[in-house]
Amino acid sequence: MDVPPLAGKIAALSLGALPVSYALNHVSVLSHLLGVTLMSALILGLLFVAVYSLSRGEIYYDPLYAVFAAFAFTSVVDLLIALQEDGYMVGFMEFYTKEGEPYLRTAHGVFICYWDGIIHYLLYLAMAGAIRRRKSYRNLGLYWLGSFVMSLLVFLPGNILGKYSSEIKPTFFLTLPYVLVPCWAGVRVFKESRSPTSCTPNMVEEEQRKGLLQRPTDLALIIYLILAGLFTLFRGLVVLDCPTDACFVYIYQYEPYLRDPVAYPKVQMLVYMFYALPFYGLAAYALIFPGCSWLPDWAMVFAGAIGQAQFSHMGASMHLRTPFTYRVPEDAQACFFLCNLLYALGPQLLAYRCLRWPAFFLHLPSGSQAPHKKQH
Repeated sequence: MDVPPLAGKIAALSLGALPVSYALNHVSVLSHLLGVTLMSALILGLLFVAVYSLSRGEIYYDPLYAVFAAFAFTSVVDLLIALQEDGYMVGFMEFYTKEGEPYLRTAHGVFICYWDGIIHYLLYLAMAGAIRRRKSYRNLGLYWLGSFVMSLLVFLPGNILGKYSSEIKPTFFLTLPYVLVPCWAGVRVFKESRSPTSCTPNMVEEEQRKGLLQRPTDLALIIYLILAGLFTLFRGLVVLDCPTDACFVYIYQYEPYLRDPVAYPKVQMLVYMFYALPFYGLAAYALIFPGCSWLPDWAMVFAGAIGQAQFSHMGASMHLRTPFTYRVPEDAQACFFLCNLLYALGPQLLAYRCLRWPAFFLHLPSGSQAPHKKQH
């Protein structure tokens, strides 16, 4: 597949993070907190100026291009942080993780950096390429939006509530644009027109006449959603210190990471319970009753959200940065990995089903049934 011109331009610009990070790491002024904060803000400002100078036409066409370009740069920085914290490289981002955001050195911080540096980075290049070719990137944008928002919903409260709350420094407030931008980006992505489908009114009507037993894929997904909902509720009760024996056994023998004082796993389970659990119920409803046109969009959002969350949670549960007493016990790793992997894959399959066979969720055009009946 050919790399779109704009994606190549963004990739080249983002790789500038390597020499910039290396050079800044050896500037003595950055040993001071104020120096880190001011330099970080200055780099982001210069980056936006460079992007605007190089691609005014694309920015006028879609301002999100500038956002994707800037975030691609920070994605490379996050990948450098993750590789450095795991010992694969040295001399790049010690100044920032030491003086700026020390909570990025936690197991959870390392894995959100891996996700941002790989998955988000590829999404930025793909969406930028679509803008360059004046094509829609709506589905990719929805997936990115869910992933990005989930990362913030867990990471920011975890920093404030966990054991690193006393180490919050002025650089923490540089994350403010990361909170505001997804709100604006989400509105723009949802306003993008949907890609046209090849479903005719007759195809839609025929698909929506089928009962649940005639749609085995949907039946399997509903069963999954029910089980995932129960698992979500159970883990939410676990982190709320439910006194039942089942919760006690689970948190000590299967997922002791939920007790880690960094607070990220507790916040993650509560986010699941208050956001993912209602979605599972609504998604099951939409798979039973036809015409729920909202499901394909929100399935993409939650696929990105659950994918990011499970990647970070599973990785942090077994990472060496997590204290040994909070890591998954060796004899429980197979059960832990299987349950959490299925929990991550289900929303991806739901999103794929909605995009691949959307007829069941489409609104039947008014008056389409009358001509159909006249044929009989």
